[in-house]
Amino acid sequence: MKRAVFPGSFDPITIGHCEIIERGLDVFDEIILAIGINADKKYMFELSERKKFLEETFKNHSKITVKTYQGLTVDFCKAEKAGFILRGLRNILDLEFERSIAETNFKMEQIETVFLLSSGDKAHISSTIVRDVMRNNGDYKFLVPSPVRKKS
Repeated sequence: MKRAVFPGSFDPITIGHCEIIERGLDVFDEIILAIGINADKKYMFELSERKKFLEETFKNHSKITVKTYQGLTVDFCKAEKAGFILRGLRNILDLEFERSIAETNFKMEQIETVFLLSSGDKAHISSTIVRDVMRNNGDYKFLVPSPVRKKS
């Protein structure tokens, strides 16, 4: 069984994340959406809200589970018996950043990272942009899945 972990803070989940996750279902038998917990980071949404957004967004996908974790992603992968990390790439900056992490993860625990490229119409979307639009009362609803849109 090919099991992958898609790690992130998902603060909030975007339609860009959704695209990568849904395309990942063609590659993997199971995908664990892993919400990393970083006590030093300030989040817009509480952990319980972010988890609920993911669960509601993918409630009809039996191959997707949602979990939370602390510490290294590779340690979480080992605990979950996942041999792969799934990541999306929007641009060359993402590639440079993600490549270093992927190489480190492989050297530490032989966990392979699989990259999927964002489609052109979603490559501009990031959680940071969504949060900024939300904070400034802009129309963010076309950037996020339905459970996040229902938040407001």
